[in-house]
Amino acid sequence: DPDSGDNGLLLYSLVNNQMNEFDINENTGQIFTVSVAGKATTFYLEVQAADQGAGRLTARTTVNVTVDSSSINNIVVVVLNQKINVVERHIAEVKRVLEDKLAWNVYIIDAYSNDFERKARSSTDVTYMKMTAFDEAIQEVPAEDVKRKFMEQKSNTELELERIFSMPVTAAIEEPPADSVTPELIATIVLGVLLACTLIAFLAYLVLTVKRKRKYENLIQNQAEIVKGVDNLCAADKNGSLKCIGKLENTNN
Repeated sequence: DPDSGDNGLLLYSLVNNQMNEFDINENTGQIFTVSVAGKATTFYLEVQAADQGAGRLTARTTVNVTVDSSSINNIVVVVLNQKINVVERHIAEVKRVLEDKLAWNVYIIDAYSNDFERKARSSTDVTYMKMTAFDEAIQEVPAEDVKRKFMEQKSNTELELERIFSMPVTAAIEEPPADSVTPELIATIVLGVLLACTLIAFLAYLVLTVKRKRKYENLIQNQAEIVKGVDNLCAADKNGSLKCIGKLENTNN
């Protein structure tokens, strides 16, 4: 705006309450992400610039932001000892500090804490930030390089963050947390274990039954051989039991 004074002072804002995924620095117009995790799509952001003169003139434009999920391997998680709601209020300043210390363009993909924290957003003093970095050639910087550079600048980064949050700040790198196991997967695992146990028990029963049958048949055979040639003749019936037919009387004709 070529005007001077209040007529040349512009304030920027996002229209239609789009601040769940994005926010904007009202003084510079810089747009940054709040939370776009798992949302590989294109967002259409309507941005308004308004001067502060008596007539308050405004202008609007649409900014298209395409979120690509192909960069998952180069995401780095930074952990701050700050409440999630406090970090969200200063996300643009945190981004500026990271860019200054890493000397790369930094994009904060998501700021979050645990599931309980999402409901009570000021209960735990731990916030996780997923970020990725790009060099001057707009090429993604490998995650290992980002981690290495961050550790080199860790002390300087924490000092700058202390000025933003007005309190001691610790910042650390953490591996992205594993996705929580879904109830469906848990049910499948439990069912598989139960089926395996049932199959093992059934096979054990079959083996034990066969062994008992063979042992019993061997016992019957041994008993039959013992009584062979004895006056009291015995034989096994169809059920495997010994039946004695009594002593035969000698008759003289």
